[in-house]
Amino acid sequence: MKIITCIKQVPASSNVQVDPKTGVLIRDGNNVKMNPYDLYALEASFELKERSAESFVHAISMGPPAASQVLYEAIYMGADAGTLISDRRFAGADVLATSYTLSQLITHIGSYDVIICGKQTTDGDTAQVGPEIAEFLGIPHTPYVKEIIEVKTHSLIVRSVFDEYEEIIEIDTPCLLTIDKGMNTPRLPSFKRKRLMKDTLIKMVSLKDLDDQNPEHYGLSGSPTQVDEIFPPQKRTETKLVRGTKRDLADAFFAVLKDNRYL
Repeated sequence: MKIITCIKQVPASSNVQVDPKTGVLIRDGNNVKMNPYDLYALEASFELKERSAESFVHAISMGPPAASQVLYEAIYMGADAGTLISDRRFAGADVLATSYTLSQLITHIGSYDVIICGKQTTDGDTAQVGPEIAEFLGIPHTPYVKEIIEVKTHSLIVRSVFDEYEEIIEIDTPCLLTIDKGMNTPRLPSFKRKRLMKDTLIKMVSLKDLDDQNPEHYGLSGSPTQVDEIFPPQKRTETKLVRGTKRDLADAFFAVLKDNRYL
């Protein structure tokens, strides 16, 4: 079974600077980590590999060259190969352009049986990239997977958990799954495997390697949504002391709620 796992490098804290001209996050390559949901996706890929004969896990990511760090981390955890798609013309991509770029990378890689993604990323929180990749590739997909129940020759039986209900679904392969947190316990990178895989190279792919080489379909040019303005919220710690009867306190509290348009 050929398994492609999508991962992403995200800011490691909420203290992130924003480019005032483009409205996109400034990624300096220092204060970064692997997207937490992708750790569950990787573990699901490894467990699926262990249940299927002659399986291969290929981790992929999109980002600047420094994003290769998370691909190496994935390899030290258990992935067999890693590919980074990186090009300045991909910068500033919204959800749709990102999904299209990753679908082009997957098409470039070739055959696959299952694509596994984390449910969402902590820097975007849209939970749309996985399903949109599947739509671009024309394959079925299932979100919010909490368990892979059975692996069949040409299908998977999975359990998807939604807000108020859950479903047991049989989905034909090739397919795409998005993995929710809590499905498993992600393993740590192995020092022994790091030594064994120290000569492994991350393959680099750019726009010139793709079937669709039209730059208008990628990055800011290929993004139908644009950020007009983005700014950090102002933190205020103003306090006001009110004394009086219970009625006075209730009236004062009501006035605060009304003035701040909570009521």
